[in-house]
Amino acid sequence: MQFAYQTLGGMEVMKIISKIVAVILFIVFFGFALKNTGEVTLKFFFGYEFPGPLVLILLLFFISGVVLGVFAMLPTVFRHRRELSRHKKMLSGKEKELSVMQSGASIQPQPDGIASE
Repeated sequence: MQFAYQTLGGMEVMKIISKIVAVILFIVFFGFALKNTGEVTLKFFFGYEFPGPLVLILLLFFISGVVLGVFAMLPTVFRHRRELSRHKKMLSGKEKELSVMQSGASIQPQPDGIASE
């Protein structure tokens, strides 16, 4: 059973909903950024300090978390790609075997006493 997406003026409903959610999230995060413009100082080891607006420091740590998360996922993604490639090769081999078996089944067997030309 296939599900048909309803269209509204040529656009799918899911695309419209995702755009509305994106606009709402943008407005919320923009308001968050406007409310958190205070100056903060990150203190590191050996006396190093990094002053900056709170919203930029939060954005920096969020982006670094996303990058670390992507790097943590890379081995799993590459392993799944290798497995997918191996399965595709195995499937193509099985399809070739099936086509050979089907073409062999289409030849009519001849009785023992009759020679084929």
